[in-house]
Amino acid sequence: MTSISESLARFAFDLADDDVPPAVRRQAAHLLLDGAGIAYASTTFDFARQTLAALSSFEGGDSPVIGMPRRLALRDAVLLNGVLVHGLDFDDTHLTSVVHVTSSCLPTALGAAVAAGRSGREMLTAYILGIEAAARLGNVARGELNQIGFHPTGVIAAFACALIAGKLEGLDYERLVMAQGIVLSMAAGTREYSSDGSSSKRLHPGWAGVCGITAARLAKQGFTGPRTAYEGQFGLYATHLGKDLSRWDLGAASRDLGSQWETAQVAIKPLPACQLSIACIDAAIALHRQRRFDIADIESVEALVPEHAVKIVCEPIARRRRPNSRYAAQFSLPFDVACGLIHGRFGLAELERHADPQILALADKVTYRVDPDTNYPKHFSGEIIVTLRDGRRIAHRESINRGAADNPISDEDIVSKFLANAAVANVPTADRIQRALLDIDALEDARALGDLLSQCPA
Repeated sequence: MTSISESLARFAFDLADDDVPPAVRRQAAHLLLDGAGIAYASTTFDFARQTLAALSSFEGGDSPVIGMPRRLALRDAVLLNGVLVHGLDFDDTHLTSVVHVTSSCLPTALGAAVAAGRSGREMLTAYILGIEAAARLGNVARGELNQIGFHPTGVIAAFACALIAGKLEGLDYERLVMAQGIVLSMAAGTREYSSDGSSSKRLHPGWAGVCGITAARLAKQGFTGPRTAYEGQFGLYATHLGKDLSRWDLGAASRDLGSQWETAQVAIKPLPACQLSIACIDAAIALHRQRRFDIADIESVEALVPEHAVKIVCEPIARRRRPNSRYAAQFSLPFDVACGLIHGRFGLAELERHADPQILALADKVTYRVDPDTNYPKHFSGEIIVTLRDGRRIAHRESINRGAADNPISDEDIVSKFLANAAVANVPTADRIQRALLDIDALEDARALGDLLSQCPA
C-alpha cells in the first residue's frame, strides 16, 4: 500500500508549473502579496527587532529578510520572515486544516528559491505545493490538534515546508519521501502560549520552515527517515491524535491532489484577530453601525461561537476579559467584541487599547455560548446578542466568516490591505513590490524578488 509520504512525494516530484490552473496561481500571488504586507507592518514592532537582534548574533549569510537590510543565514532568514508574516496574527488561514499557510510557506519558498537560483514561476509553484500539502495533512485532524494543545501551523506546516524545500532543491521522488520522514523528528509547536498571550506562537511558522529546509538538505545527502511518517505506529497522527487512527480520514491527506486545489480555499483575514473571532467582531461592528442603542444601556452581551473557539479565545474567561498585551487582545473574544461594539472598527490601532477602561468594562459583560448552528470547520460562524436594560434583545449573525472562500474579500481589498500595511512601515516601493508579486510568474530569478522585498523602508 502506498504511504501518505509516498503519495505526497509523487505529487511534489511530478508537479509542473503548467499543472496549476491560472486562477489558482493568481490567487496564490495575492496570498503572497498579503503576507508580504503584514511582514512590512511587523518590522515596526518590538518583537521583530528582538528576533532580528537574536538571530544576528549567529553567523551571517546572504538570505533576504522582508523589509530589513540585514542579510542572514538561510534558516535564520526563514525563521525571521515567518515571525514577520505571522507576528501580527493578521495572516491567512486554511480553515478546515486550521493552518496558517502563507506564514510558513512564503518564507520557505522565498528562502529556498533564492538559495537555489530558481525563477519566480518555480517559487510560486513550490509555494502552492506547500499549501496543498499542509491543507490536506491538516484536514485529517479537522481542528482537533488545537484542542489537544498543538498548534497546527507549527506541527503540520513543517512537512509542507520539507516538500517546498525539496522541490526547489531538485530532490528526486525517493528523497522527497525521506524528507518527510526526517521532519517528523523536528515538527513542533504547542498552544501553551495562549495561557498568558506570550509571543512564542510567532516562532511556529518560521520554525516549520527551518525544519523543512533542514530535512530536505539532509535527505539530499542520503539521510533517511521513516516512510510512514504520518500513519505509522509512532507517526504524526498516532502520536498527536491518539492510537485509534480509525477515527480519522487518513485519505484526506492525499485525496484529489492536482484536481481540487485547496489554495483556493485559503481565507485572508480582514481583521487582525484570531479567525475564530472574526465573525463575532464583524457582527459587533454591524450592531454598532445600526445605532439602535447606547453602549451605556447594554445589560449583557452573548457571543455564539464554534465549540473549537472556546479554548482559544474564550477561556479562561476572567483572563480573556483582561488581556495583558496587544497580542493577548487578539485572542480575547470579550475584548474584541467590546471594541467592535464601542468603536465600530477593529484594526491594529484598536489593539493598542487593550487596557482601555471603557472597553474592559464592556468586556466584563460579554459571555459566550457554543453556536448550535455552526458549520465549523468549513466556516467560522459568529453571532452577537445584545440585551439592553429595558429588556430588548438585538442580534446580528455572520454565518460565514468574512475572508473565507465562500465570503471572500476582493482582489482590490487584498491590494488595499497590502498598501495599508506597507504604509505602516513607510515602504517607499510598495507599488513596485505589488506589481512584482502579482506578476511573479514573469520573474526570471527569485533573487531579484528577494532584493526588492528586503529593501529597507524610508
